[in-house]
Amino acid sequence: MNSTPDTVVPELDTAAVPTDAARGHAPSAVPAGLSTRLYNKDLAPTQRVGRSWSAYSIFTLWANDVHSLGNYAFAIGLFALGLGGWQVLAALGVGAVLLFALLNLSGFMGQKTGVPFPVMSRIAFGIHGAQIAALVRGAVAIAWFGIQTYLASVVLRVLLIAVAPGLAPLDEGQILGLSPLGWIAFVGLWVVQVVIVSYGMEMIRKYEAFAGPIILATMLALAVWMFAQAGFEIAWSTDRSLTGGDMWLHILGGGALWVSIYGTFVLNFCDFTRSAKTKAAIVKGNFWGIPVNMLLFGAITVVLAGAQFRMNGQIITSPSDIVASIPNTFLLAAASMALLVLTIAVNLMANFVAPTYALTNLFPRRLDFRRAAMVSAVVGLVILPWNLYNNPIVIVYFLGGLGALLGPLFGVIMADYWLIRRGKVNVPALYTEAATADYHYTKGVNPRAIAALVPAAAVALAIAFIPALSMLSAFAWFFGAGIAAVNYWFIADRTRAFTDTDGEAIAVPSVH
Repeated sequence: MNSTPDTVVPELDTAAVPTDAARGHAPSAVPAGLSTRLYNKDLAPTQRVGRSWSAYSIFTLWANDVHSLGNYAFAIGLFALGLGGWQVLAALGVGAVLLFALLNLSGFMGQKTGVPFPVMSRIAFGIHGAQIAALVRGAVAIAWFGIQTYLASVVLRVLLIAVAPGLAPLDEGQILGLSPLGWIAFVGLWVVQVVIVSYGMEMIRKYEAFAGPIILATMLALAVWMFAQAGFEIAWSTDRSLTGGDMWLHILGGGALWVSIYGTFVLNFCDFTRSAKTKAAIVKGNFWGIPVNMLLFGAITVVLAGAQFRMNGQIITSPSDIVASIPNTFLLAAASMALLVLTIAVNLMANFVAPTYALTNLFPRRLDFRRAAMVSAVVGLVILPWNLYNNPIVIVYFLGGLGALLGPLFGVIMADYWLIRRGKVNVPALYTEAATADYHYTKGVNPRAIAALVPAAAVALAIAFIPALSMLSAFAWFFGAGIAAVNYWFIADRTRAFTDTDGEAIAVPSVH
């Protein structure tokens, strides 16, 4: 409901902007006064009536993402560093509490406004300055989309050979870095993900809802099987357990890194919650999906790592190691398929949606969600992601550098929305280029947001790359976000009159 019903969005001189019909395209349904450079049906706010994301939908996002193979590798790494079972749970608990709070703050923004992350960024950075945030988030995601698809294709390749040994000759030789069977596996998984995303966010919601129970059941079954293999006893720690201050430093550092892992997701969680039914659905879904689900994840991690260590004194690196050791071909195939379902689910939510919206925001006249998804997928293919994954310089300096910017971006956006504006947003003004509009700032860019971002980004990059600051590396995301938020708090323009106008007048159905 509008708290300022008399607010009027300044008229855009549409005569100065070429229409889609003038370019030879079918005219877009853009409401009067809004810009075709800023608005299309995928960037428009969603209508409140008909939103389909329930608490269960939010929960299944986390049921999939929390139990990703990368997260298991991270948590098992804590065990390998010398944290015992309860200490691993404590580290994950610290991270879960922080994430629960941050994701609620980010999620409420999407539910209130109904807009995706690139549009949300316009509030703080301006209608054109928002491209900075969207492109940084999208670039990180699109590279990881290709890498995660490649890693999943490795699992599929092994599975295919296990089920059909006659395919082994196809796994010899290389074409641009992959064997013929590797190409078949990669392209096959690539096509599956493209098909799912081509049906939009509603299909992604349905896939996550389908995959969530499968993943939970598979991981619980693996834990029970390993527990039985170890004689129903596990090792609660390794023979080099940490104690005292060193132990607590690793617990807090582990919790901080857990938040950093989700630094991408807390930034663009509104991409999903823009279709959430209520704030209560977000809180409930986050509660069961973050603290509760993460404790279950931690318990499974402790059982898997502790059982393996008790059996032979070795520490696994991932649940896929356990799957590979299953003696029964049928069960191995079933478990491998579950891991593939999991990897696709994680890739869709974490690495496909963000670049798709970023590209739609960059070229709203040319790209809708489906076309932008195809462009994202093609880029993720042509960069030959296995070469990126095998190049430490690219991973550390390019992806690591972009990742270090996510904390500062989050800090500016959160400080602007919650501390300066107190949640007041003029949603229709996010789509107009009129010079007097709320988010035009200076030629469409908010110089104060950039000024707050730059020094925070410099600190985050320094912590990420300067060896002398490596002791702070676990807390880099918090330094970046905190410094950016404080900077913006002091330099933000408080002379503006903030209005609160919903976007129902220009909204589109949640499922379109």
